[in-house]
Amino acid sequence: MKKLNVIWVMVMAFVINITPIFGQSESKKDKIIADSNAAKAEFVEKDALMKGLFEKAHGFVIFPNVGKGGFGIGAAAGNGAVYEHNKLIGLAKLSQLSIGFQAGAQAYREVIFFESKREMERFKESRFEFSAQVSAVAATEGASANVKYTNGVMVFTMHKGGLMYEASIGGQKFKFNKL
Repeated sequence: MKKLNVIWVMVMAFVINITPIFGQSESKKDKIIADSNAAKAEFVEKDALMKGLFEKAHGFVIFPNVGKGGFGIGAAAGNGAVYEHNKLIGLAKLSQLSIGFQAGAQAYREVIFFESKREMERFKESRFEFSAQVSAVAATEGASANVKYTNGVMVFTMHKGGLMYEASIGGQKFKFNKL
């Protein structure tokens, strides 16, 4: 019975990960792209120096609406738009699981910059994930001035709402879907 429960959880996790991207209507995809463009403008408005990051990065992915919640065990999910050389190439799904002291819910935006083709290709092959050691920089005025790529990746987040107390470990996984 326990083995059946584990298989059921794995099947549900798989369905949750692929359904939001592959089952979307054109209007839903258009909304993700429009929200991503608005989020990009907001990141640049918050820190004008980020404009250069968007222009010079090999590629980037913007998740305009990531929802996160937890109580002991937490989860986060969001959809975003993927750009290579500033050209829209696809959509992506972010999923995250964490465990530890955490309580609450929040919404945020996330942008991941890729310095090189190598990291961008790993993302496009859905072989890209963050472990607990990757840290994101809060997008505030001047925050991008001293940030450097770490292992070919740079991450910024922007709080949208909610409140979450957290001291947990976990990781983010990504799925890419070419347009």
